[in-house]
Amino acid sequence: MTSSGALFQGQTPLAVRMRPVSLAEVAGQGHLLKPGSPLVALADPDRQTSGAVSVILWGPPGTGKTTLAQAIARSSGRRFVELSAITAGVKDVREVMQEALNQRDLYGQSTILFLDEIHRFTKAQQDALLPGVENGWVVLIAATTENPSFSVISPLLSRSLLLTLKPLGDDDLGALVDRAVRDPRGLGGRVALDDEARDALVRLASGDARRALTALEAAAAMTDGEESPRITAALIAQAVDRALLRYDRQGDEHYDVISAFIKSIRGSDADAAIHYLARMIEAGEDPRFIARRLVISAAEDIGLADPQALQIAVAAADAVAFIGMPEGRIPLAEATVYLATTAKSNAAYNAINAAIADVKAGGFGRVPTHLRDAHYPGAKRLGHGKGYVYPHDLDVGVATQQYLPDELRGRRYYQPTQRGIERDIAARVEKIRRILEG
Repeated sequence: MTSSGALFQGQTPLAVRMRPVSLAEVAGQGHLLKPGSPLVALADPDRQTSGAVSVILWGPPGTGKTTLAQAIARSSGRRFVELSAITAGVKDVREVMQEALNQRDLYGQSTILFLDEIHRFTKAQQDALLPGVENGWVVLIAATTENPSFSVISPLLSRSLLLTLKPLGDDDLGALVDRAVRDPRGLGGRVALDDEARDALVRLASGDARRALTALEAAAAMTDGEESPRITAALIAQAVDRALLRYDRQGDEHYDVISAFIKSIRGSDADAAIHYLARMIEAGEDPRFIARRLVISAAEDIGLADPQALQIAVAAADAVAFIGMPEGRIPLAEATVYLATTAKSNAAYNAINAAIADVKAGGFGRVPTHLRDAHYPGAKRLGHGKGYVYPHDLDVGVATQQYLPDELRGRRYYQPTQRGIERDIAARVEKIRRILEG
């Protein structure tokens, strides 16, 4: 009789035990691990310290940010220090920097500082990292699930290389699950895994390796006492206490469901949109991901046909962050129904895409002289601002004057529809354009 449960109780979690000990074992992220890439160079023990560059790893949970940092530390032979932005303060950062300086000066040993969830650091805490990074006392590897452009201070961004991690593909996740089943660090071949159960784990994970391994470990523990322990799809669903198979019974994956969700909103089918929302919630989808998609939908598919849609979507996102789940399902549902049933227009979306296409094609030209900044010394001598008409001085508030560069004069980017509030906007835009052109 095999006592499977004894394998899991009181031990380090399976996801931690299965972390690669070298970059060669890392699943996925092939775009970051090509020969000669910065991460590979950083892991090279023969590489000179001067060649090391600090990096910020940005990606969804479970894509291997911590795994990469620890694999680099083990491979490079450098001293490795790990801090969490949740618990560390400015004092902790300064102590690490001082010790790293001492190690370099006394023993010639460089230090890798891995900082998890750097987006949780305040500006003052991030400022404390700058001397060590700038002077090479440490090689910083920072991890974040939030966009670094908004969560990391500019001086730190400019001194680091930003690398984006991608959700793991099905093949990568399947390989991870297989390895965990047979590897001595994992289940050691003591438990059999059905093909359907393997597929269910991959679908459940939605690109998150930690989620897949955690579900595998929970299911394996439930086979305790069986003569021939076997993990089935039903056992997976029972172990994670979620309707995994209802989410993906027909083989549609994470991105297929969110795609159907957005297209149902765009198609004004509130019932279908709510159905797909329920499937994602029941599958344990990150509610922040759903909220972000609602915000995008409000701006892309509804736009100025109903400007309030964006406000409602943003409010739902804020509400989810404030109250959490499961109550967060309620504002998500409210926003979903509102977006699905209101008027639609993608005119603003099309406008910015057309303008960007022109700019990329070289269609921009010089800013007209009368619109240029005339406040700095010598600007007026260059003619800047000359002939500019201040619209507030006119009764109608719109002046007959050119705003686009000469090369784009008469170009129309925004083409309003006749739906919802945009019908009124369209009439107003037409009047404004007639005045502008005289």
